[in-house]
Amino acid sequence: MKNIEVEKIIKPILSSDGAGVKLKRSIGVEPNYYDPFLMLDEFGSEDKEDYIGGFPPHPHRGIETVTYMLHGEFEHKDSTGGKGRMKAGDVQWMKTGSGIIHSEMPAMSDGKLQGFQLWINMPAKLKMSKPEYIYIDSKEMQIHKDLDKTVKTIAGKFEKAEGPIKGHNVEPIYFDIELKKDKEFIYDLPTTHNSLIYLINGEIKIGEKEHDKLTNSNLILLSNGKNLKVKCISNSKFLLISGKPINEQIARGGPFVMNTKSEILQAVNDYHNGTFVK
Repeated sequence: MKNIEVEKIIKPILSSDGAGVKLKRSIGVEPNYYDPFLMLDEFGSEDKEDYIGGFPPHPHRGIETVTYMLHGEFEHKDSTGGKGRMKAGDVQWMKTGSGIIHSEMPAMSDGKLQGFQLWINMPAKLKMSKPEYIYIDSKEMQIHKDLDKTVKTIAGKFEKAEGPIKGHNVEPIYFDIELKKDKEFIYDLPTTHNSLIYLINGEIKIGEKEHDKLTNSNLILLSNGKNLKVKCISNSKFLLISGKPINEQIARGGPFVMNTKSEILQAVNDYHNGTFVK
């Protein structure tokens, strides 16, 4: 059984999106694409000026966006009629397909806001499928808890806890893990998948080989293998995300991700011509 090791450590870059929301971007810069993952942002601040502008209405086509809230609240509205207030612990899984226009605006005027947004590519056969908005209340997510760790399952299965996202084409795994000092998290990952860890806080050691120190807000790309072992140096919280590569050519154009440049141009034209939402 092949051990999983650290392939690459990436320090996210400071950026902003929407109406000036400050964030840390890892996937989407370098690497630009970690099949099937197109982007990973950590957003949040205790200063309302860093997030109060939110994400006003904007379009997407050809991707899935997964938003996971840790602190604060966001108000969601979209062109499918989907709407909801995301609270701490909730997840919004949106399949944009042929096209969706949505907004995410802070439902709070001060206090701490923190969360993550992950973009997942869609295969060519699904890029023009009907958009779908999935809201997952934190109460719907199963949690494994023992003396060493807490594992919240958004997608995938850990022990008897299983996430609500099932039957997905990239067979995703998305865990929020809290691990106590000097304890270990051990898990068998599919050898078919690309996998990563995003360390939110604390310090961890991955695998058996030596690697650079891993601390707050590090993205760690993992080597291909099966046996993942994470040892906790200090109390830590991290995301484990894994998915099966789609292995298709992609073309990117802002909020649109298709397979060819001509499809990107078509998305832009559809948006400006008022024919974007089917």
